Parts: sequence; structure tokens; C-alpha cells
Amino acid sequence: MTNGPLKGLRVVEFAGIGPGPFAAMLLADMGADVVRIDRPGAKHRANDVTLRGRRIVAIDLKQDAARAMGLLDRAEVLIEGFRPGVMERLGLGPDTVLARNPKLVYGRMTGWGQSGPLAQFAGHDIDYIAITGALAAIGPAAKPVPPLNLVGDFGGGSLYLVMGILAAVLQARASGQGQVIDCAISDCVVNLMSMFHGMRASGTWSSEREANLLDGGAPYYGTYACADGKFLAIGALEPQFYATLRTLAGLSDPIFDEQRDPALWPIQKERLAAVIRTRPRDAWTELLHHSDACAAPILTMDEAPEHPHLKARGSFVTQDGITQSAPAPRFSATPSAVPPRPIAAETADILATWAVPA
Repeated sequence: MTNGPLKGLRVVEFAGIGPGPFAAMLLADMGADVVRIDRPGAKHRANDVTLRGRRIVAIDLKQDAARAMGLLDRAEVLIEGFRPGVMERLGLGPDTVLARNPKLVYGRMTGWGQSGPLAQFAGHDIDYIAITGALAAIGPAAKPVPPLNLVGDFGGGSLYLVMGILAAVLQARASGQGQVIDCAISDCVVNLMSMFHGMRASGTWSSEREANLLDGGAPYYGTYACADGKFLAIGALEPQFYATLRTLAGLSDPIFDEQRDPALWPIQKERLAAVIRTRPRDAWTELLHHSDACAAPILTMDEAPEHPHLKARGSFVTQDGITQSAPAPRFSATPSAVPPRPIAAETADILATWAVPA
């Protein structure tokens, strides 16, 4: 636990993978007291950053669900990511738990949701975003490209779950009534696509990849190879920023005069690519990065912690030799701190600190 804005919030996390643990990490970063229930004998990678800030207890839920229920009686939040019906079969479903603790916020994290034709089937991030229209819109014209797990698991999963939990906690504290959060990645990614549905409706977004303003179609919003094989990102969308880019990069060719004409984009991209290939990435960084040209070096994961801006803000921290993110966002009155690595704890000790009757 840290002294962040969620200090005092008690969370019980049932062990899972991907978006559930990351959501619990975010809550722990902000000061919540997160207890993770894992099965006996479960192994944890020493370098699993998403498990930081937890006390971990081993409970065989098939044999001893009562001990888990004791924790839930004193918790404000539950996080689970099993297939629909699993918690019910363990005797820990929402009806049972909320009957004992009516104020509990019961967060359910799945890919397909608690209902619907796919609810009982397995899937992963790439499958969930595939049906939403998001995956089809990402990548070069030749084929869609998986955008890591950022869009589905973590953007459409963890972040929406945390938002839902915090909203439901506010409601529960005001009304005394908890509720169930059905957080389906497929639902939430559809919601993430709201701006693009608006652009599609207005006729300003094509279903083709690499043909639009924000998908690499526009020459002034894309990535370019430099002379040394490294890459530069350019995002000079607004006319004034585009003008700065032209001035600093020497784009005097009249072909660049018409910024918003999609018919000229292919040849503009070709000529801009030729210009960017004339210098190494760091030379372009020196020329453009500290200006309104909206250009930045594309850094690797190894390079990113050394970027001067991220170093100045302390965006990365090192804990036990592992470079990882500092808590975000930042709070002026109740600042978060990097929580400790996961701690194996005895259930009895946690029950005692949570004032659970023996």
C-alpha cells in the first residue's frame, strides 16, 4: 500500500492474467490495499511488474472458499476474470457475496462479457478487438497488425474496469448499495472507437487502412525511416505545425502546399520519406524535436527510459533491478508511490488486519 488517493480501499483480486492483474496494479499504485487470492503452489515470476503492491494469499477455492468469503465480507471491491459461471460454482457468485456484503463492487473482467453467444468460449486480445472494427483499422494497407495488447486487454479492459470500479465505489459509498460490473473487452473497445465512428458517419474516415488522417495515410502523420535505419514519428496535423515542419525540414517543394488533399498524399509521402532518409534519427531529433513541428524519435523500450523528458519527470523507476513505470497519473495532494513487490502473506494475518472474525 502507498499513501495515494485510494488509501483505505480494500480490494480482493482473484488470480488471473492480463487485464485483471493490471487493473489491480493500478489500484494498488494509487494506495488501495489489494489482496490477491491465488491457488496453493502457484508460481509468480519475480519480474512480473503487474503484481506489485499486493499481498498474496494461497487459498484452495474448491475446498476452502469460506476463507475467501471472510475477506470479501470486509472488502469494498472484488476483481475476477474467470469464465462466466466459475465464481458461481465456487459459491462466490454475485448473489451470494452481495447478500453478505451489500456494498461490495463486484468487478468481472472478461473478453466477451457475461452473456452473448461467445461468452463461454476462450479468446485473447487479438480476438476481442478483431470483431470491433479496431483491428481492421490498424496497420499498413496490406494487412491489419496487432497493436500489442494495448487496445484490448489494457485499454479496453483494465482501464475501463478501473473506471467502472471507482464509479461504482462512489455510488456504493453514497447509497450503501454495491453492484456488478460486467466489463467486456469487446464492449469497451467498441466504445474506444467512438471518435472513428463519428468520422465514418461524417464521411471523413475510409474503411481502407493507410488511407486516413490518423492511420498513416496522411504524409504529415506517420512514421519514416532515417538514414541510420532508425525511425522518426511525425504528427504535424494542424496547419501551423505543418508550416513549422516544412520550414525546418526544408520542404519547399510546391507539392507540399496542399496539406489536406488526399489525392496528393501518396506522392507527398514518397517525397517526405526521401527527405527523412537523408539524415540519421538523432539529427532529425536535434532539428525538430524541440519545436512545434510535432516530430519525435521512435525509441525502443531500452531507449525510452533515457529520454530527457521522461527522465526529468521520473516516468520510469527501477525497483529490485527492474526498470518499470512510475505510477500514473499524478496527484498533487495525495501522491502515489511505487508500491513494493508482491508479498506472500498468511491468510490469518490479513484477516486480522481487516478485522475479520476468526
